[in-house]
Amino acid sequence: MGNEFPRSGRLRKRRDFLAVQEVGVAIHTRHFILLVKRDGAGRVGITVSKKIGNSVIRNRVKRLVREAVRQWGDTPWVPAGRDVVVVAKRSAAGAGLDEVARDLGRYRAKVAAC
Repeated sequence: MGNEFPRSGRLRKRRDFLAVQEVGVAIHTRHFILLVKRDGAGRVGITVSKKIGNSVIRNRVKRLVREAVRQWGDTPWVPAGRDVVVVAKRSAAGAGLDEVARDLGRYRAKVAAC
């Protein structure tokens, strides 16, 4: 994905999110639940519910996840052939960019193995 987070790298439609949630494998991290679906297009979707906080906090968490995924540089965080939905837990509201990137980075190999 390089220095951007293009539309082609994002899950954008409700049916795509639901498809991942129905058949995806759940990986629990400290701040997130990663739902991974095989046979995808290498896309990422981000879900932050109202339980996390108000709109300012929810949008901040989404921006942090997008930035953490974008920063992977030449090698995309999501391998080709996988679709991932990142669901934020309550602890994500207080996390910074370094902590979010570390949390997602620890489970990159597990996402590829699913």
